[in-house]
Amino acid sequence: MRYPQGGGLTDERRAFRQKVRMEAAERFRHGDENAVIAHDLRLSVRSVQRRRKACSQGGPRALAAKGPASLPLLKGPVAHGRPDQPWTLSRIKTLIGRRFHQSYTVQGVAALLKRHGRSCQIPARRAIERNEAAVAGWVKETWPSGEGPGRRSTPGSSSRTRPASPCRRRPPAPGPAAATPPVVRVRGRSRRR
Repeated sequence: MRYPQGGGLTDERRAFRQKVRMEAAERFRHGDENAVIAHDLRLSVRSVQRRRKACSQGGPRALAAKGPASLPLLKGPVAHGRPDQPWTLSRIKTLIGRRFHQSYTVQGVAALLKRHGRSCQIPARRAIERNEAAVAGWVKETWPSGEGPGRRSTPGSSSRTRPASPCRRRPPAPGPAAATPPVVRVRGRSRRR
């Protein structure tokens, strides 16, 4: 969607933009420079350049508004050959690939939709067909089997490369020597030269 927060232009704003386009076309005929037109109409110079090129190729009619672009997502998945209503990221990825010949990952489609103001849609209310007994049974029986094991009650391995190896740390010896830090000797080159 082009205007994610506002949802589009009002009729007054559309008419104002059309008036600016036609005024630019009139000034193109008079031979005004792009920078002057951009300053007077409060447009960017690049936008004036694009409009001048379109006007020179197709006349003032080329500057007329063409109406809203077709939005394939608004038609729904059924219009695109899917059996049910919800849009999924993989379906949108496929639609983008077919329509625009662009390849996106599912994560890229999610980022693209988020950038354009779209979000995951969560139902406002529960489905009428919802079976509370079946849901409760699933939560008690199926869901716990999908969870991984909890925290171990005994210490595990400290090695990431050999998970089966026991912890190599030795408990400190009793007495005053236990409080002193161990001396670490490093072999190798010295950094000084």
